[in-house]
Amino acid sequence: MIIKNKSTFFTGAFLAVTFAGVLALIFSPVFGDGRNGLVYADDMFNKLSKGSSYFIPKVMKSNEKFANTSLAIAIKYEKPEQIDGTVKLLADAGIDAKNANPELQVNGNLGVLMSKILQDADDMFKNDGATVAKRYGVEEKKVMESWHVLLKTMDKALKKQGKIEEAKIVSDVMKKAVEPAYNYYKIEAQQVADKALIMTGLLVFYVVYTMWWGFAIFYMFDGIGLTMKKAKVKREV
Repeated sequence: MIIKNKSTFFTGAFLAVTFAGVLALIFSPVFGDGRNGLVYADDMFNKLSKGSSYFIPKVMKSNEKFANTSLAIAIKYEKPEQIDGTVKLLADAGIDAKNANPELQVNGNLGVLMSKILQDADDMFKNDGATVAKRYGVEEKKVMESWHVLLKTMDKALKKQGKIEEAKIVSDVMKKAVEPAYNYYKIEAQQVADKALIMTGLLVFYVVYTMWWGFAIFYMFDGIGLTMKKAKVKREV
């Protein structure tokens, strides 16, 4: 390799070496609790994401209109072996349910059922899974998994019956309560305003770090004579 411009080449080489050094630091477990930079950033953004994903009170308010809505539905399960566990949860929640393999027959009050599930989701979202486990005598994540399958199949069944409003509250409970509660379980919620300075710093660092590598490549290529020039336009005589 022939270096045509030592000044720009070594500038690029310096940028490349320092870029690699910072990258090594990012992957080093020096960001507290043995975490590297990526894990630290991922943990922080998960906490901030959870802090802006608490929709359960709003769904609880929407569910009030179904306080007197009766529910009588047969739900076909893709995995019938899941029915018995759900029957137990429904019974503990005060809902009449029967295993009619491969269907689950549910009779009761829609608002009451959604309220029970929302309470479980709220406890889980607040990292109080022990209360949920004690309530049913089942590991808390298993409870939420069972509720998720029930809600997903109920949503489909209600839509087939043309009960759009009922299907919407079921869908909202699943997507805005059960799923966030399960996915963010044991993550401490934080508000964006509390971490605004760190977030700004990370975003600025990301932009600068990306440009850092780009300039390193640019200067090294320029140093060995590799440049990009606009092609000459050929003119026909």
